[in-house]
Amino acid sequence: MRLQGKAHTFGADVDTDAIIPARHLNVSDPQLLAAHCMENIDPEFRERVSKGDIIVATTNFGCGSSREHAPIAIAACGVSCVIAHSFARIFFRNSIDIGLPLMECPEAVDACEAGDILEVDLTRGEILNKTRGSSFTAKPYPEFMMGIIDAGGLVPYTRHRLEGQHA
Repeated sequence: MRLQGKAHTFGADVDTDAIIPARHLNVSDPQLLAAHCMENIDPEFRERVSKGDIIVATTNFGCGSSREHAPIAIAACGVSCVIAHSFARIFFRNSIDIGLPLMECPEAVDACEAGDILEVDLTRGEILNKTRGSSFTAKPYPEFMMGIIDAGGLVPYTRHRLEGQHA
């Protein structure tokens, strides 16, 4: 699976309240959540982000509470992938559960600036910074996790597998 988009950069410790402020957690509609994604730390993010774009951050992205609203808001904005030095573990799990791919690659993050065009091959773990002509390698996903991402999340993946057993 190949993804390509413009980089939107963030620093360290972007918590789930920064991704989707708690005052918006009374809704579950992904598009309503997307409308408020990153508004506390980058009020213009929603206007700049396009389908396929990639968030690039430093350490501990997604820290804070375990709200699944955060990766839902990011994906609903059209973001195709998040690349960071590291992720909060619960955010990592919640993201995979909804089919939002994450890549840990400090070298790619350190060599990236806002607006760079990135291409990501999830199967191989390759990250190309097309703007700068550089390439990096992250750990690729195991086959079962790639299956979850390809299916659009854990629920569709499980549904598909269960339907296959009854066919």
